[in-house]
Amino acid sequence: MKTVYGIDDARRALLHGRGLDLENVPPALAAGIERRFGEPLTPTQVVDRIVSRVKADGDEAVRELTELIDGRAPERIEVPRSVIDAAMGNLPTELVEALTTAAQRVEGFHRRAMPSEWRDPEEGYGSLIRPLGRVGVYVPGGTAPYPSTVLMAAIPARVAGVDEVVVCTPPEPGSDLPHPTVLAAASIAGVDRVFAVGGAQAVAAMAYGTGTVPRVDLICGPGNLFVTIAKRKVYGSVGIDGLYGPTETLVIADGAANPTLVAADLLAQAEHDELAMPVLVTTSEELARKVSAEWRTRVTRLERSAIATASMEGRGVIAVVDSLAEAVELSNAFAPEHVSLAVEDPEAYVASIKNAGMVFVGERSHEVLGDYAAGPSHVMPTAGTARFGSGLGVHSFIKHVPVVAMDAEKSSELGRIASIIGRAEGLTAHAEAAEAREELSSDHSETGS
Repeated sequence: MKTVYGIDDARRALLHGRGLDLENVPPALAAGIERRFGEPLTPTQVVDRIVSRVKADGDEAVRELTELIDGRAPERIEVPRSVIDAAMGNLPTELVEALTTAAQRVEGFHRRAMPSEWRDPEEGYGSLIRPLGRVGVYVPGGTAPYPSTVLMAAIPARVAGVDEVVVCTPPEPGSDLPHPTVLAAASIAGVDRVFAVGGAQAVAAMAYGTGTVPRVDLICGPGNLFVTIAKRKVYGSVGIDGLYGPTETLVIADGAANPTLVAADLLAQAEHDELAMPVLVTTSEELARKVSAEWRTRVTRLERSAIATASMEGRGVIAVVDSLAEAVELSNAFAPEHVSLAVEDPEAYVASIKNAGMVFVGERSHEVLGDYAAGPSHVMPTAGTARFGSGLGVHSFIKHVPVVAMDAEKSSELGRIASIIGRAEGLTAHAEAAEAREELSSDHSETGS
């Protein structure tokens, strides 16, 4: 990990080029694109081709593109219901119990977060809450199965009242079926249908519909570069929850923090992806040195040691600053997906965190709990988008529909205001629509007299 000193150098190290980069790709990926498509293409050009094909040719395109990209055409796209329901029986009891408990926590959190409808008859307005009709959840695959993502996306949708939840996720290598843990999670979360298809073709299938995959109202969930670009492309034809880059954690720590725990938390993020960004901002040079040594010792025991090492060395930053106030200022500027407060009095700093996907208060409330079982969804804004975005939740799956229902007195009072503003804007039909009601009211009054 690169170590920098002082808030100015830390800003340069963390904020230079900050954002979602969807075009710069490593040489190996560029070579893979050229090998599969027969010419050098940018990721956006690849996605344009995939989305256009699926939109035009549906299931046929999904199968052909999957064979082109993954080397295997699926015999069937939809996973039979019987296979989904039987998945839990193929897993260790301990894992099923863990997934079930996590699901209960996720449901409990999102039920507490569900907004309520309201009406104010006196003022003549209110707001209705209406769930979306059908939601598509994208669950990544490839390097690892993610049953937790099924729970974290499908359960909030269910709590919000969505009528139908479908999942697209890649099959296991050499199989037509997704990983059993993903299917078990789909059963626990109450998912209606599962489709064994991944990548940009899955996003396009959910956005436009195929003979097998239904068209959805919103696509949610994380994914690789091509999935993210595809979500951006189809937005407008379908809703999306956000655009996600590699995961990131920023730990704010003082001299009282445990270096072993800090290093463990940073590595937990680093093992996701070589482009994951583990960051430590601390007021203690001694802690910085200890964490730098500790992660190198711990990384050798990990199953994904190579990925974690690449992330820590290529993207990891340790910033030593003068005060915790500076650390918080730097964190807010960075706007991390996760911020962990590993300080002596963590509650004292919660109110100062303005930009973050999720806040973890104290060393016992560590980020891995958020990944699996704390309750909030782990689908969180990355790449600085926490400056304006929130994590996935029930709010992602509902519409607020304002209602206007005024009595004659309130209508008359506001009609005059509307008429004045309408004429000021040169929209005389607007003004007259308001004035006409007063004229009718006046005529009725005179007739009655």
